[in-house]
Amino acid sequence: MSTDESTQHPYLAGRARPRIIAHRGFVSSELAAIGVAENTRAAFTAALAAGADCLETDCRLTRDGVVVLAHDADLTRVANDSRAIAQVDLAELDEIFAARGGLLTLERALTEFPRAHWNVDVKSRAVAAPLGRAVAPHGARVLVTSFSDAYRRAALAAAAAEPRATLPATSPGKRALVRVLLAVASGAPRVIERAFAGLDALQIPERHGRFRVLTPRLIAAARAHGVEVHVWTVNDGQRMRELLAMGVDGVVTDRTDVAVAALRSR
Repeated sequence: MSTDESTQHPYLAGRARPRIIAHRGFVSSELAAIGVAENTRAAFTAALAAGADCLETDCRLTRDGVVVLAHDADLTRVANDSRAIAQVDLAELDEIFAARGGLLTLERALTEFPRAHWNVDVKSRAVAAPLGRAVAPHGARVLVTSFSDAYRRAALAAAAAEPRATLPATSPGKRALVRVLLAVASGAPRVIERAFAGLDALQIPERHGRFRVLTPRLIAAARAHGVEVHVWTVNDGQRMRELLAMGVDGVVTDRTDVAVAALRSR
């Protein structure tokens, strides 16, 4: 659809598009009713069963230094516990999540779902290096991203330093994305080429406030440089189809079921 697969990172090459990227897994109304939380074993199992191509998640570091899958810095929203994840040991987190779908460490996720492709968001400076070391043996099926380019680059550097590592794919943080947007606006080929260098995907919202991030010009520039465009977070089937018609390569969604129905039954 958009890129030359011979030059793509293994995370993307040879796999069908459009990409359906399950945002923190998939928690259906039925799973929510029995207390299953996002970013859990049950949520990712459900996403794959529903037809997701990739599993999007976030990583935090526990008090005893283990990388776990969790979006928020604290447990308030998912477990009604005000403590920060960084204040809790892995064993206690396992107990907390036992009735909420099952806690996954990053290493558990990569081994328990050996065929899954993971889209991993680095949520803090502390987790960057251990995250990078954990994904290094699995880099062919991992994409590393973060709002912070410093965190993202630290994770990639840690992965690259591991023996026999495969460097993960990557998507830009805020500053790198701004450079891409400014480069595309400039129309200068060398500036655009430098801005896209080292990127495998642009994972972006359609808008940031009043500013439209996703444009036909950006999609065309990404396509010309072998970079995929994935839009987040899209839960309406009709809008998914419209984005696909614009040329995007995938959607990040809370509704894997809706995405499969909208994009696979065409």
